[in-house]
Amino acid sequence: MRITLIAGARPNFMKIAPIIRSIHNHNQKHQNQITFRLVHTGQHYDDKLSKVFFEELALPAPDVNLGAGSGTQAEQTARIMIEFERDLLQNPTDLVVVVGDVTSTLACTIVAKKLNTKVAHVEGGIRSFDMTMPEEVNRLVTDSLSDYFFTTTDIANQNLKKSGVADERIFFVGNTMIDSLHYSLDKLKAPAIWNTLQLKAKDYYVLTLHRPSNVDDGEKLFTILKTIEQSAGHKPIVFPVHPRTRKNFQSFEAKLPGIKAIDPLSYFEFIYLVRDAVGVITDSGGVQEETTVLGVPCVTLRANTERPETVFTGTNELIGDDYHKLGDALEKIERGNWKKGEIPALWDGKTADRIVQAIATTV
Repeated sequence: MRITLIAGARPNFMKIAPIIRSIHNHNQKHQNQITFRLVHTGQHYDDKLSKVFFEELALPAPDVNLGAGSGTQAEQTARIMIEFERDLLQNPTDLVVVVGDVTSTLACTIVAKKLNTKVAHVEGGIRSFDMTMPEEVNRLVTDSLSDYFFTTTDIANQNLKKSGVADERIFFVGNTMIDSLHYSLDKLKAPAIWNTLQLKAKDYYVLTLHRPSNVDDGEKLFTILKTIEQSAGHKPIVFPVHPRTRKNFQSFEAKLPGIKAIDPLSYFEFIYLVRDAVGVITDSGGVQEETTVLGVPCVTLRANTERPETVFTGTNELIGDDYHKLGDALEKIERGNWKKGEIPALWDGKTADRIVQAIATTV
């Protein structure tokens, strides 16, 4: 069987890597071989957001880089579609596997279906029910076109069934992001700033912000950061600054000495920081999952989440734009009064094996 794997943005690499490892393991044990091409759309083109993740997660060099680059949502989508159509025409396949909910996921799904190629969506069925999020549009369009769905939770299964997807097209397999987390735990390394900032385990916070609703308005971003600084019990707040956030943050960085801005980290370095943090403040979907498995308190600066299992089962809490709740949440962490949480079903590091088994025998 021939499959084409699509990766374009940082979260994709972490979800694709375990699938590739599982394909190699399958091919060593079985006669029904699975051959694959890895297509990098180039949606994330900065080495700190792309190349380093290939190296750490032992991903092979992509068979092609479509070189999408930056631009508006429409521009990026159009470039990916044009280049992927050319690639798919030259390299036909039995199945295109897309992951997550980024622009590349949407664009490559549309191209594949217009060329009458089957599509499997890893992380199908997750929903925030917030149409102001570009990712929600990507999810809905991708799921409306996909042939097969590899899901992370029963909540995602139910979302798909409510939209009319037949049971035989849904495979409840778990979470490939957690596969990468398990793979990495014995390979973590302290970033240089561990010594520079003299950090100590459980005596600092990690902060990640990248959503336009939180970072594009400078006044709002300052209010968020000031509230965090005032509520963190004098602990340093380590803030790997996303490129889109850098300009706004620099205008008031000097007024926030407790916020320790650093360049984006590699995956191994970032997880090292998250694992030993007293708590994490984020607006990222993936970080909600990682903190849940690591048992680290997570405060999410969003009114909704496409990963509700991290709230119902895990260590995550949503606080939206309520800065009083933000302060209260951090004070709760400071008092050691945060919920313990549990790990959702099938988030066991073996998801990719279940995906490959399904591809080999059913899809």
